[in-house]
Amino acid sequence: MIYAALFIGCLLLGTLPTALFVAAMSWLCCFEFFRMMRLDGKVPNELLGLTAAVLFPLSALVDPLWLTALIFLLVLTLGLWYVFSPRTRIADIAVTAFGPIYTGFMLSSIVLLRDSIDGFPGALLPIGVCASLWVSDSFAYLVGSRFGKHKMVPKISPHKSWEGFFGGLFGSVIIWLILLVTGLYRIDLAFAVITGLAVAILGVFGDLLESRIKRGVGVKDSGNLIPGHGGMLDRSDSLIFGCITAYLILKIGGVI
Repeated sequence: MIYAALFIGCLLLGTLPTALFVAAMSWLCCFEFFRMMRLDGKVPNELLGLTAAVLFPLSALVDPLWLTALIFLLVLTLGLWYVFSPRTRIADIAVTAFGPIYTGFMLSSIVLLRDSIDGFPGALLPIGVCASLWVSDSFAYLVGSRFGKHKMVPKISPHKSWEGFFGGLFGSVIIWLILLVTGLYRIDLAFAVITGLAVAILGVFGDLLESRIKRGVGVKDSGNLIPGHGGMLDRSDSLIFGCITAYLILKIGGVI
C-alpha cells in the first residue's frame, strides 16, 4: 500500500517526481537482477549498470532521443571495458547491458507516458496503465485460484493457469474501458479493448520472464524489500513490459 501510494502520488505531482521515483525503482530492480546474476556465477559491472539504470528514466525527461544515445554510450563503455579487461567474460558484458535495459530503459516508458499529456489527464493515463496491470494480476489470481485447472507453464510458474490468464485479460480491459468513458483520450471501443488485451498479455510475459530468471538461479524472490511480496523486481515485472507496450500503442495510434 505504501509503494502504491508513493507511486500514484508521484504521478499526480508531475513528470519530475515521476522520473525520480521510476529512477529509484529502476536502481532497485537492476540491483536485484545483478544480485541474481552473481548467484549464477556472472560478474556484472554494477557501477556502469546501475548508473545506466538510473539515467534512463531521467533522460526521458529531456528527450526520447537521449534514451537511444544512452544505449549507445552504455554499449560503447562496456565494449571498452571488455577490450581493456582481459579477465572479463562476454557473459559479464551481456548481463551488465541487459540489466539496465531490462529495468531502467523499459520502465522509462512510465515517464514518457506522464510527460505525453499536460495536466490531470497526463497523470491519469499512466495511473490507468499501471492499474490495468495491477487489476489484471488480481483478476488472474482470483479466477485462477477458484477455477484454474489448466496450467500455462508449470515448469516456470506452477501456479499460473489459463483460466487465470483469461481472467486477467478481462480485468485489464475493464480499466481501459474506464479510461475510454472518461472522454479524456482519443480512443474508441476497439482501441481500448485491443490495448487492454495487449498490455495484459505482455504483462504476463514480463512476469514469466522474471520467474524464469529466478528459477534459473534458484531463488524464490528477487529480494526482500517488501515483506511478504519479495523485491522491487517482483513488484515491477509486469510493469516492465506492460507499460512500454501501452506507450508504443498509444504513440503509434496517435493518442499521445
